[in-house]
Amino acid sequence: MISFVSGAYIVSALLFILALAGLSKHETARRGNAFGMAGMALALVATLLLVVDRLTGDVVGDTTAVWVGLAIVLVAGTVGAVIGIRLARGVEMTGMPELIAMMHSFVGLAAVLVGYNTYIEVADHGAHADAIHNAEVFLGVFIGAVTFTGSIVANLKLSARMSSAPLVLPGRHLLNLAILVASAVLMVWFMLTEGWSGLAPLAVMTVLALVLGFHLVAAIGGGDMPVVVSMLNSYSGWAAAAAGFMLGNDLLIITGALVGSSGAILSYIMCRAMNRSFVSVIAGGFGSDGGSAVGAADRDYGEHREIQAGEVAELLAGASSVVITPGYGMAVAQAQYPVAEMTRRLREKGVTVRFGIHPVAGRLPGHMNVLLAEAKVPYDIVLEMDEINDDLADTDVVLVIGANDTVNPAALEEPGSPIAGMPVLEVWKARDVVVFKRSMATGYAGVQNPLFFKENTQMLFGDAKDKVNEIVAALG
Repeated sequence: MISFVSGAYIVSALLFILALAGLSKHETARRGNAFGMAGMALALVATLLLVVDRLTGDVVGDTTAVWVGLAIVLVAGTVGAVIGIRLARGVEMTGMPELIAMMHSFVGLAAVLVGYNTYIEVADHGAHADAIHNAEVFLGVFIGAVTFTGSIVANLKLSARMSSAPLVLPGRHLLNLAILVASAVLMVWFMLTEGWSGLAPLAVMTVLALVLGFHLVAAIGGGDMPVVVSMLNSYSGWAAAAAGFMLGNDLLIITGALVGSSGAILSYIMCRAMNRSFVSVIAGGFGSDGGSAVGAADRDYGEHREIQAGEVAELLAGASSVVITPGYGMAVAQAQYPVAEMTRRLREKGVTVRFGIHPVAGRLPGHMNVLLAEAKVPYDIVLEMDEINDDLADTDVVLVIGANDTVNPAALEEPGSPIAGMPVLEVWKARDVVVFKRSMATGYAGVQNPLFFKENTQMLFGDAKDKVNEIVAALG
C-alpha cells in the first residue's frame, strides 16, 4: 500500500508540474487545467488509501473504529466538494478575485489547525519533540495565520465591503518589524519548552501573526490588489508546504513549494511591470506612500467631451487600426461577448484590431485574458502592454472599455500621484481615444485620470455591454 501511495504521489507531482507548464500559455491552458485536476484526483485517492492503511495499523482488530474514522474523512471530503462545486458554478468572473482570496484564507487556516494539532498530539503523549519539528510547527502556524487574515482583508477589499484606501497607521513599518522581532523571541521560547507549556508562546505568536496579516494587506491600496492576490497565493503555498513538513507528507511539500514559488515569481514579474519594489510588497503598504489621491482627484483638468455610440461606429468604420484596452469595468458589465462580436465585424471590414492588456488589468492576474478567451477572441491579437505600447502612436482609434488606472497618464506625468512611476498603456498617443465609463468617477485606486480631459479623448457614458451592442448594430 505504501509503495503504491508513494508512486501515486510522484505521478501527481509530475501532473502538477505539467499543469503549471500548461497554464503558462493561452493555447495550452485548458490542457494545464486538465493535468491539474487529474493530479489532484489521484492525490486524493492515494491519500484516502493512506488514511485507511494508517487506521487499520493503529486500531488492529477494531473494525468499528476504522469505519468511523473513514466515515469522518469521507463526510468531510463530501461536504468540502459540495461547497466547492456550488461556489465554482455560482461565481461570476467579477467575483473570482475575492473567491480566490477566500480560498487562500482556507489554506492558511488549515496550516494553523494542522500546526496546533501536531503539537498537541506530541504534548498529549508526553513525547519529546525535537527542535526541527518545533520549528516546523511554529513557522507553519505563523505563515498560516498571516495568510488567513491577509486573505480575508483582500477578500473584503475586492468585494467592496472594506475601503480600498490603504490603512496608514503611524509608524506602521516599525509595527510590522516589532511583530517580527517579538515572534522571533517567542520562537526561541517555544523551542526551549516541552509539553503543554509550549502552547503559551505559540498562542501569543498566533495572535501577533493574525494582526500582522491584517495590517500587511490593509496597508496596501486597492489599485495594487492584483499583486496582493498573487502574493497571498505564494503565502498559501508556503503554508501548505509547512503543513506537509508537519504531517510528513511529501506531496503536500512539493505542491506547496510549486504554488509558493510560482506565486512569488508572478508577484515579482507584476511588480516589475508596475515599477514597484518586490521587497516593499512583502513588507506591506507599498504604493501608499505617494502623493494624495484626494488632491489629484480635486485638480481641475478642464472639461471632458462626450460621444454617442453611432459616432463611435463611424470612427471605427473609417479606421485602419484599432486597439481595445479592457479593464475591470468590462468584467462588471459582462461586455466581453459583444466586444468579441464587434472585433469580428471590424476584422471582416478589413480593420486591424488588437487588444492591449496591462499586467494588472482587472483585480486578478490574467483577469482580462480569461474573459477574452471565454468570448473566443483569437489569442494572437491579445497583446501585453510591452508588446502594444510602441504601436499606439500609429493607431487610429483606441477603445478604453472599463479601464482607468492602467491608462492613466498621471503615472508618468505627475510625480506626486499615488500611482507615479507605474508603467501604463499610453493610449493618449493614438489619433482618437474613446473611453467607456458609467460616470466620471475615479478608478479603484481613487486617482483622477487626466486622459478623460485630453483633446483627442471622448467619453461614451453608460453600461459597456449596452453601448458595445449599439456600436455593433450601427456597424451593420
